[in-house]
Order: sequence, then structure tokens, then C-alpha cells
Amino acid sequence: MKETEKRSKAWIGDAVLALFAREWILKQSDILPGERVEVFTGMTSNRFLACLGEPTGEEAKIGAVYEKDGLKGAFAYIEETILPVFKKQRRNLARGVSSYRDRKK
Repeated sequence: MKETEKRSKAWIGDAVLALFAREWILKQSDILPGERVEVFTGMTSNRFLACLGEPTGEEAKIGAVYEKDGLKGAFAYIEETILPVFKKQRRNLARGVSSYRDRKK
């Protein structure tokens, strides 16, 4: 995929991920209104996406799925590939478990 095509797909993928994140957050009874921005930022940040791969590449994958399978397909892709990692990180943060990257050597 050419860089310009990748960036175009990533631009769409970023928007789809943002919509998914907002809808998902609103469905979670354990996320208080005052916590929504923090959770949203955590789910859509390049730092988080880097856990899965190169952030622009991850957004481009979402964009490509959206172009091929529509919003429903893109949401299913996010739910299957991205959401489990986010939930695991969120559980670890709640328990006080940090990333191996943050631990002192």
C-alpha cells in the first residue's frame, strides 16, 4: 500500500475507531461521565495503538475494513482485534499492573 493510500485509509480508520470508542464507552456502566474523556483518549491514542503495531498502519487496517465491509464490519474488526487488548490494559491499570516498558530495569 502506498503511503498516501495508507494515510487516507488511516484518516477514515481514525474516525471509525473514534465512533466505536464513544459508543462503547457510553454502554459501559462502570465508566462515569467524568472518566469518559480519559478512557476515550486511552483507546484511540497512538500510544495504545502502538501496542498492536504501527499506529497509522492499525488505523489504515480499520479504514480498509470499513471500505470493504462498512461500519458494521469495521466495528466487528475493532471488537475482535483491538477491544480485547484495550480491556486487558484497562484491567491491568485498575489492578496497578504496569507495562513491562514502564518497569525499571
